[in-house]
Order: sequence, then structure tokens, then C-alpha cells
Amino acid sequence: MEINGYTRICGVMGNPVEHTMSPAIHNTLAEATGENLVYVPFHVPTGHVKEAVEGAFALNVLGCNVTIPYKSEVIPYLKEIDGLAEKIGAVNTLVRLEDGFKGYNTDMPGLYRAMCEDGVELAGEEVIILGAGGVARAVAMLLAEKKTKHIIVMNRTPQKAEQIAAEVNRLTGTDLVEAMALADYTKLSEDRNYLCIQATNVGMFPKTEEAVMEEESFYRRIHTGYDLIYNPIETRFMKLVKQSGGRAFNGLKMLLWQGVIAYELWTGKEIGKEQADLAYVSMKKAMGIVE
Repeated sequence: MEINGYTRICGVMGNPVEHTMSPAIHNTLAEATGENLVYVPFHVPTGHVKEAVEGAFALNVLGCNVTIPYKSEVIPYLKEIDGLAEKIGAVNTLVRLEDGFKGYNTDMPGLYRAMCEDGVELAGEEVIILGAGGVARAVAMLLAEKKTKHIIVMNRTPQKAEQIAAEVNRLTGTDLVEAMALADYTKLSEDRNYLCIQATNVGMFPKTEEAVMEEESFYRRIHTGYDLIYNPIETRFMKLVKQSGGRAFNGLKMLLWQGVIAYELWTGKEIGKEQADLAYVSMKKAMGIVE
């Protein structure tokens, strides 16, 4: 594309940010939709989030993604925040307004669109979430809003899981979520009843031979496993799910769709499947994935 005086800038704020795959997504989408837009990484040093947000607005930046470790830290410097992002307590997308930025969370809608594309239903499901960090909390919020039947947050130490369960139940006005220690998994139904979402960083490159749960009898209870990790492409968690007869997916399509939704918010353009597929191919190429 030609960069000229009308070119708009979008980017991603983070620290570190050099490993990001987002430019491959957004620059491909810009070319596919004929948008005069470029997307670049912004490395924001610790303690400079306020200046980064204000500077981006002053420089007429159209929009930004926000990644680790600033998804919560950025919130006080926004003019508005979307309801879902406020409930989750994390923002990953800034959309330009007249007097500042509005914060959105496209991670969870991205996960939902990825699951829909993979044929994974949520309504009426019994779901296990492995982990009790911020990602697990966000996933629990999504699941509660999508009418799942029951949500079990499992963690080695149940106290954090109990906090998430209590908070999500309070925010959603339900009693869908309960906490359970990993060691108590034998209390789960022995039928293959559960969708399991792996929401920890265990198994991420370079420690690819690790999984939060190793017990084969746990995996016999899982009909579908969804690992939010995308590097490696097949985690140990996914292998264990498959070995026990279940379906398994990684977080690569979640990464794609969170980016697509952000692009739609910035440009007002609806991205079709063909355009999303082009971005998916570009993202995999940037990651060195050869099929």
C-alpha cells in the first residue's frame, strides 16, 4: 500500500511487544478492505501508560490494541469503557472518540467467535475452566453471559477460584459458577459431560511438555478441550484431550477474531470470512506455521 498524508495509524501497546502477531492481522485486513491504514507496535516502558494513551490521542492515532501487562492499567486514562470490558476488568482495544479513547475487550468476543467457527456450543454446556487468574475470570464472565448450564473454576489452591466464582455470580446475578480444587476432580461426573477451557500459561513455549492436569481419568470426562495458548500449536493439554477421545482446539483463532473485531470497531467495516481467512494465513505465516 502507499503511505501518504491521509494514512491513519493503529497499533498495539505493550511491554514486551516485539513478538506481536497483530501487524500481520491488521495490515492484511487494511489491504483487503482498501483502508488507508497501517498498524505498528508501540513498546511502552513501565510507568508510561498515561503518557502513551494521551500521546496516541494527540498524534491522531485511530485506535490501539493493549496487551500484557497494561490491560487493566490503561483503564483510568480512558474517557469511556464498554460494559463488558468494565465487568471483565480488562481492556485490549482503544477506539478513538472526539475527546479521548473508549476501551473495549475483544478477547472474549473473539474467543466466542472462534468457538462458534469451530462448532463449539456454549448454551446449556457444563464447563470447566482451568486456572484462576485474570483470563479465567474473563472467560467465566463470557460463559455466564452465554447461558452455560454450569461453570466450575478449578485451581490448585481453591481460594482464588472461590473469589472468581463469588465475583462472577454477583456481577451476573446468578449462581452458575462454583470453585473446585484440582485435586478434587474425581467429584466431577464420570460421563464425558464437560467442555474444558485451559486458561493458564502452563504448556506455553518453551515449557511445552507441561499441563495443569496430567491424570488420564480427568480427560475421560472432557468431550472438548479449548486451550487459549497458541504457541505451541498443539499443547500437552490438547494432546491429553485427544488421547482420551475428545476434540481439542488452540487459541490461534481467538487471536485472529479479537483482532478482526478490533478492526471492525476502528473502521466501521464488517469483515467477511474470506477477508478473515486472508488475515489468518498471514498470521500463521508470520508465526512460521507451515501446513
